[in-house]
Amino acid sequence: MSKPLVSDDLWEAIVPLLPRERSKPKGGRPRCDDRLALAGIIFVLRSGIPWEMLPREFGCSGMTCWRRLRDWQTAGVWAKLHRVLLERLSDAGHLDWSRASLDSAAIAAKRGGAETGPNPTDRGKPGTKRHLVVDRRGTPLGVRLSPANRHDSMMLAPTLDAVPGVRHGRGRPRKRPGKLHADKAYDHGRCRSECRKRRIKSRIARRGIDSSERLGRHRWVVERTLAWLNRFRRLAIRYERRADIHEAFVILGCALICLNQIRRFC
Repeated sequence: MSKPLVSDDLWEAIVPLLPRERSKPKGGRPRCDDRLALAGIIFVLRSGIPWEMLPREFGCSGMTCWRRLRDWQTAGVWAKLHRVLLERLSDAGHLDWSRASLDSAAIAAKRGGAETGPNPTDRGKPGTKRHLVVDRRGTPLGVRLSPANRHDSMMLAPTLDAVPGVRHGRGRPRKRPGKLHADKAYDHGRCRSECRKRRIKSRIARRGIDSSERLGRHRWVVERTLAWLNRFRRLAIRYERRADIHEAFVILGCALICLNQIRRFC
């Protein structure tokens, strides 16, 4: 038997976060079940098929699933789900803040749209960058989007600020790692200053000084997580013109990776 797209542990985590259904005093068509809609969204994320080709067996049309993805993104459901799963890892002692890694990856944006720009590594074709920061084990902590022609160093601070406050026991929620590893693209005084302002020790490779043979000693985990995101076929190439829809897919992909980390370590 194939695995369900929406497992019980995922459903239990997301149910409290879903907005309440609006009342229909004049009646109307019955609302599609949220769990069926979530299954359709995850199927599109994993398979990469167009919305209109979503099989009828899911019980929801592709357009209904698209609207549910949009509405839940507006309500902050995906970001809240990501934070809840990070807190589960933290409570189990499997979220390592001692060392974090940051990197980016550019993908093609076939239809253009917001947060796209000419990709200098792809003959100027439209593209989008994903900027990702992960903990020591590669668990995604924060993610941001930018046009493909924006320099990586300009997105260091926004990516660090994208890390949600993760509660663990008493005290303030934590959202800052102890150290941050980054490659030579971030070798700027501004990047080191931004780390100091956030009380983060920067371990940024220096151009012309550090050897490339040992640069990936700690940073390989972020490259692996970026590869994990590309396993979701809807994220390998950007087809959405709307940045919020693509961002919803990216955050959901990060949440599913966190869920896999929970099953792996907890």
